[in-house]
Amino acid sequence: MFEFWTGAPDLPVYGFLIRALIVYVYVFIMVKLLGQRSMNSINPIDFIFGVIIGDIVGEPLSSGDLPLGGPLAAAALIAGLHLALSVLALHTPRFRRVIEDEPIILVRHGKILKKEMKKAKVTIESLLMDLRLLEADLKEVDYAILEANGQISVIKQSQYQSVTAQDMSLSTNPKGYPTVLIEDGNIILANVKKVGTVEWLREQVTKHGYGSYKDIFLMTMDEGGQIYISPQENQT
Repeated sequence: MFEFWTGAPDLPVYGFLIRALIVYVYVFIMVKLLGQRSMNSINPIDFIFGVIIGDIVGEPLSSGDLPLGGPLAAAALIAGLHLALSVLALHTPRFRRVIEDEPIILVRHGKILKKEMKKAKVTIESLLMDLRLLEADLKEVDYAILEANGQISVIKQSQYQSVTAQDMSLSTNPKGYPTVLIEDGNIILANVKKVGTVEWLREQVTKHGYGSYKDIFLMTMDEGGQIYISPQENQT
């Protein structure tokens, strides 16, 4: 009668269905007890917890001869340990810095920090994509920060934070999609040909006060002709 709990080599289908229902409700209650934080922010401890719990409670769902009580008890222990570590991290800053990633500044005062980008393993394309999702233009960004949960947040420059053109009922020119012309001191020739020539690009580099395109970490131009330049870290 209780084969679904004790296990049996020939566990019938209804036994697996009952097990699945029990595990689902059990894990749901466990997640609710651990709090909403585990669902909104993934850090190393949350990741380890999810992998271990999935492995523990998943095995009895595929092997009918395994008893269900042992895995559920082990899952409860792992959940308790996870909760204890989370509470400890909440009240102990030093321990929190060990288990949780610190935010990484990728853009400071409008300048892309190449070393921090490499440290965070974030590419230019990924940064531009996240800025587009945030509806932020590089020229408007004062700070771009890779947060502990893996998302990028943006602090815009003060002149872009208050009154907008829409508030003033002013007409604006569309900026459109930015095209990368120079990346890490290298000319993206295919993109340059879409908007001009290499000679034109060199003129723009000189016009903006740079001796060589090698001094530029990132240079983009939007469809409105607006150019954004972030110098190499050894440049001012």
